[in-house]
Amino acid sequence: MTSEQTKPLSRHFIDLVEKLSNASGVSGAEGEVRIVVKEYLDSLKIPYRVDALGNVLVEHSCGKPNAFRLMLAAHMDEVGLMIVEEEEGGLYHFEIVGGIDLRVLPGKTVLVGKQRIPAIIGAKPIHLTEPDERKSPITLENLRIDLGPGGAGKVKPGERAVFSTEFHDNGFSFTGKALDDRLGVAILLTLLENPPENIDLLAAFTTQEEIGLRGARTAAYAFNPDAAIAVDATPANDLPVWNDDENIGYNTRMGFGPALYVADGYTLSDPRLVRLVQDCAQKSSIPYQIRQPGGGGTDAGSIHKQREGIPSMSISVPIRFAHTPCSVAWHSDIAGMVDLLQSVLHTINNDILALPR
Repeated sequence: MTSEQTKPLSRHFIDLVEKLSNASGVSGAEGEVRIVVKEYLDSLKIPYRVDALGNVLVEHSCGKPNAFRLMLAAHMDEVGLMIVEEEEGGLYHFEIVGGIDLRVLPGKTVLVGKQRIPAIIGAKPIHLTEPDERKSPITLENLRIDLGPGGAGKVKPGERAVFSTEFHDNGFSFTGKALDDRLGVAILLTLLENPPENIDLLAAFTTQEEIGLRGARTAAYAFNPDAAIAVDATPANDLPVWNDDENIGYNTRMGFGPALYVADGYTLSDPRLVRLVQDCAQKSSIPYQIRQPGGGGTDAGSIHKQREGIPSMSISVPIRFAHTPCSVAWHSDIAGMVDLLQSVLHTINNDILALPR
């Protein structure tokens, strides 16, 4: 069952994703994204607080005694680069922040530091390499960020560099950087526009997910929710293999709706939550898919281990080319994600905690 018939995304939502995607927010330096989130919450007159790790935390109370407390988490940070030291002539050594395949870096343009200085990631060109050298893996030692001679002395160690990719919407899909997890951030902000009246909604816009799920840890401890759902993006592995046969070993597929996790590298999803989300999808005729168990992880991996344990799971939008300079997401999958989470918010209650696992 595909999600092709899902209602279209609004221009308002698309503009929000564009603003979030174009913002710079490498792990530990999420300031630009945090500003977008705070301004949006201010426009809705929703109170929030920012903790010591930079998480933006929202507690919306329904006003009912002993109401179920559900935490939704979406991370603001993205993978990127960190300046380590300068060589002469505006060349800089750098390190990877988060999971990036070095093969995608040579020749890519980046924006460095809070000044967003344009630069390029350079490697030895093919004219100057030997045949055997071209067969060897690319290493960080062979890469530099080149700001040109005018960039000498303008960047300090520790400053971040972000891919310069600009967001684009073609009417059916998005392309842009950091869709993991600016899509989740946009979805969570959208849900706060019409919060549920039956539960307390605890929204966490978290930091440092890409380097160890760090912000979610303190956010979950502060909230102490009854249950939690990580709202994220997950790699689609649905491209044809080299001989043009369908890749039957897919993880998730584009156009098949939001992906529900039963297990990943950090979390065994609470089966009560998984069943409830599946029931919501089926009753509302919302297409969904099961993300095949395997590696990777989301903020749920940190959340579920806080205090005395927090029942947790993850739901993600499938995207192609995650953790590269440009990813792709389909409108239909995103719209299905919003609809599914709205259904969950208006269905879940304290009864779920009494169900057998």
